[in-house]
Amino acid sequence: MILLASFRKAYQVKKQLSAQWLKQRGIHGIGVGLCDPRRPKKGAAIILYASALATTVQLSNARGKRKPLRPAQIQKKTGVPLRIIRSTSFIKHVSPQSQRFATRIRPVIAGYSIGTPNASGTAGLIVTKGNCGKNRYILSNNHVLVNENTNRCSTTLQPGGADGGTVSKDRIGQLYRFVRLSRQNNNYIDAAIAKPLRRSLLGTRYAVFGTVPGHLRSYRIGERFKKVGRTTGVATGRVESIHTDVRVGYGSYGGLGTITFKDQSVIRGKKPVSLSGDSGSVWLTRKGNLAAAVNFAGSADGFLSISYPIEWFMQVFGTRVPLPPHHRKQHKRKHHKRRQRRTLRPRRCLKRNYLFTQPLTPKLLRAIKPIRALGCP
Repeated sequence: MILLASFRKAYQVKKQLSAQWLKQRGIHGIGVGLCDPRRPKKGAAIILYASALATTVQLSNARGKRKPLRPAQIQKKTGVPLRIIRSTSFIKHVSPQSQRFATRIRPVIAGYSIGTPNASGTAGLIVTKGNCGKNRYILSNNHVLVNENTNRCSTTLQPGGADGGTVSKDRIGQLYRFVRLSRQNNNYIDAAIAKPLRRSLLGTRYAVFGTVPGHLRSYRIGERFKKVGRTTGVATGRVESIHTDVRVGYGSYGGLGTITFKDQSVIRGKKPVSLSGDSGSVWLTRKGNLAAAVNFAGSADGFLSISYPIEWFMQVFGTRVPLPPHHRKQHKRKHHKRRQRRTLRPRRCLKRNYLFTQPLTPKLLRAIKPIRALGCP
């Protein structure tokens, strides 16, 4: 009798083998997903993202010697099935090319080009801090809004510099806070927020889809999302794996080279969903438009998006999705209050359920501290 592997067991095996496997040539990521996406009841599997050259995986024995093993042998040793998914290496995405959502727009809304004088990415979402919601910020990636991973002054343009934006005509704000990326240590989020010159420069809408009423605290393997990115435009995808440790190439940006991210989500599209310029774009739920995950990298062909739960961003920066004006008016009406609360409350995370993403632990939150950028003139 064949016993189905639990997601908890798959996560534990992944955690045990991740560091060893990511050092092997041709392996780009290791996570947790479905053994058979067409038959979810068949249980969990370890998902290995690897180049076509990697047909075996080396596993160390008790003496520390590595032995190449095939998927069936790995399953026999670990008790968890192994699915090898062919993939190119993962890279960050900022672009020199111009597309539909690379144009100038005022007020600035989510889904359009944003960046520095040298590069363009995507304005993922407009967020706010505190309960009053007076201050608004632009959510995107470190490598979209930051000057070479440092706290030096960084001007924010819309559209970004790669799309013709200039400091004299298109400056809308400046970098406010960001999480520094590390070469030596594990990374969890590629994240930054920009502060506008004035509040009226930012709208609360999301391109094409309109109102975003809130965000998810967690989501599961197999969930379907949609988003708008500066390059790929409107795109849809399905969560293929979570708890995925990946190696992402940053090239010369900040002298980072290739660095490691832990517990990421891999979202697959039937067409490209993450190409150069889509960095910073935010995945929404297919129904309800709740913000779910932040895209920051992908495979070279664009069919795989590397993203992290947007709940992590909200935890680290202390932000939330602002309530649009017409929702605030409805909120004052008594017969609308209960319906609004149901819509705006983030979905609660199921404790220790490894089929779902998990919020950052208090220990990780203490380690991931946003850095305040130096002021621009």
